[in-house]
Amino acid sequence: MTAKLPDSPNSPDLKRNFPPVVDGNTRVLILGSLPGEVSLAHQQYYAHPQNRFWHLVGEVIGKPLPTLDYAARLDTVRAHGIGLWDVVAEARREGSLDSNIRLHAGSDLSGLIATLPSLRAVAFNGGTAGRIGQRALAQGGVTIPVVLLPSSSPAYTIPYATKRDAWLALRDWLDIA
Repeated sequence: MTAKLPDSPNSPDLKRNFPPVVDGNTRVLILGSLPGEVSLAHQQYYAHPQNRFWHLVGEVIGKPLPTLDYAARLDTVRAHGIGLWDVVAEARREGSLDSNIRLHAGSDLSGLIATLPSLRAVAFNGGTAGRIGQRALAQGGVTIPVVLLPSSSPAYTIPYATKRDAWLALRDWLDIA
C-alpha cells in the first residue's frame, strides 16, 4: 500500500505521480522519481522538451518516439515491452529538481511488480529514483535485476552519447539486438 501525505490547503508544492503505464507484456519497468512541473502541467510523462527520455527510449527500441504524439508514444513503448512509473507517489517539492523532494510517500512498487508476469528487470532513470526505488524493492522483498540509468533530465549534464550508451543496455532485457 502506498503511504499518503496529509493534504494541506497551504501546500501548493504537493506533487503526485501519474498512473503506471504497463500491461501483461511489460518486460522492463522504467521508474523515474516524480514528474516535474512541465510534465504535471501537461499530465504526460517526460513532457519537458529538453528531457531526453523519449529520444533515449526511441534509440533503445529503434522507433522515432519524439515524432509521435503522446498516446502513440505510450502505445509504442508498451508494444515493445516497456512500462513507466515513478518511485515517489507524492511529495512536497518546489520546482522540478529531485534534490527538492521532501516528505515523500513511495509508490507501491512491490504491488505493481506482482501484477507483471513478464517482467525481467526494473530500470531506474537517475540516481534519486535508484536510491528510493532500490530501498523500496528491498523492503518489499522484491528480487529482480536492476538497471541504474543516467538521468534523462537536462539537469544531469553528461553528454547525450554517454547517456545513450548506458540506456542501450535495456535491449538485453527486451531481446532487441
